[in-house]
Amino acid sequence: MAHLRMYDDAEPLLKRLRCLCLAFPEAVEKETFGRPTFRCGKIFAYFGQGQKDQPREASVQVLPEADERAALLADKRFYVPSYIGPYGWVGLDLSVERPDWQEIAELLDSSYRRIAPARCLALLDRDGSPADRRL
Repeated sequence: MAHLRMYDDAEPLLKRLRCLCLAFPEAVEKETFGRPTFRCGKIFAYFGQGQKDQPREASVQVLPEADERAALLADKRFYVPSYIGPYGWVGLDLSVERPDWQEIAELLDSSYRRIAPARCLALLDRDGSPADRRL
């Protein structure tokens, strides 16, 4: 059964996020459960995954290092998303404050490095990450 699309391709936040995510080596976008996901084999970012009874349409979800998670969740912009939160994922609500795209690029870099194969990490280290480019 196909899921209803739960986002608008014209959403400016998604467009900006898409540009960052797809700048990582071999990254692709795939719609899953009606929402965009960004992958390099495995998922390294979601767009719009909220919480039960709190949709958070304008958000990005990443998989930070375990030792960074508590510090992120202490910030009012971050939350534990439904379904994926118990596996270490955190969400960043992009509507709470004006998004800091440099911070988002760094979060994406950390998440990507957790899932990407060695050949992609070698390319990232050789060519630089989107997080290395001042946004």
